[in-house]
Amino acid sequence: MSAPDVTALLAELERSQPDMAEEARTAVEWLTGGEPLETVTQLDVCEFLWYTLPIKVGPLNHERLARSLGRLLQLGGMERYAALCDSPTTMQILRTYQQEGEEAGTSAYQQALEATGVLPPDVPELQWSMIMGPEELGAHLACSAALELAIVAGETIERATLTRRWLTEPRAELGGDSWLNRVHGERLNRWVLGRGPARRELAQPFEVRLHAPVPAQPLPTLHRLLSVAASGETLPLRLALSPEALRLRDLAERELGAIRRDGARLAITDYGMRLLRSKEAMWSAVTRLLLARGEHEFEVAAREAALMLLADGTLMSPARLRERVAEVVGGEGWHPATGLDDVARPVDDLVTQLTALGLAFGDELAVRMDRPGQLAALAALRAHALRPRKYVSSA
Repeated sequence: MSAPDVTALLAELERSQPDMAEEARTAVEWLTGGEPLETVTQLDVCEFLWYTLPIKVGPLNHERLARSLGRLLQLGGMERYAALCDSPTTMQILRTYQQEGEEAGTSAYQQALEATGVLPPDVPELQWSMIMGPEELGAHLACSAALELAIVAGETIERATLTRRWLTEPRAELGGDSWLNRVHGERLNRWVLGRGPARRELAQPFEVRLHAPVPAQPLPTLHRLLSVAASGETLPLRLALSPEALRLRDLAERELGAIRRDGARLAITDYGMRLLRSKEAMWSAVTRLLLARGEHEFEVAAREAALMLLADGTLMSPARLRERVAEVVGGEGWHPATGLDDVARPVDDLVTQLTALGLAFGDELAVRMDRPGQLAALAALRAHALRPRKYVSSA
């Protein structure tokens, strides 16, 4: 069966229902963006009807425009999509925008879109960005099309299972590459091309190094602390009072939520027990903590630069490390001009954190990462580089 031709369909609609033709033309141009009609998916139709139409299309009768598009799609033999155009759901969403405003309409749109089953969910390998680059958008659309086909075929496979399979399997149309690899490559490249030439020069060698996952490493100091908390025993005095032990306890309690105080003893939380039982979970939690979200963006940038500078096991004095970090982040567009005093707190806190975890050796003269620390730095940088892009208000 030949693909429906938009020009022919509009001509037919002009003859049969001329009052709908112009509105259908407007709608289909917005829907397809000039691409062939056969490339349109259910996700495209839903996003046009429930978001683009009420938000971006001018002051027209949106309900009538939706019905006109439905008539055009019906003429083209695309009955499922045509039914969406004048469905009760579509009419209700459009009226919600009109009567209750954009926020309420957008909320109704998101709920309805989730209910369709064609929206790819987040999976362990990938959290979808709010702001997608070309590769990620292509992956998202491909996964949505696969979900749609599965629903139409009556398959009962879980959305997450199908999405993971579609993302991770080699695709012939990608020359044997996978969508996940494409998305990761795009995100890493975006991360490298961050603000400032000094930052780009420092990050450039990591674009290739961070492509592959970093294998989980044991964290003996944290494991020992959680083991003591799980057993209900009291920490040996020599461990309880050292600066590194106090910082480690604070990290485990306040930053990880893995332990809590129970009088003079430590008690392990349910989350802490999960970390204790899984080397991979502990590694992931700790390495993500090194560039924890929720801090000021400048502090994250300073810690990130410090990790890149230390990731090869380079021996540096704390003063020199602060100087180099200031040089890097100072060229990233921060105002007023960044100085040593600004970077001292986040950099010193990072070094203290790494030392407490046994991932670095540092004092007032020098700081250096051993091999587990270097791997932890790479894992932290990779997680940060591959994080989904979100709007500032949602970060």
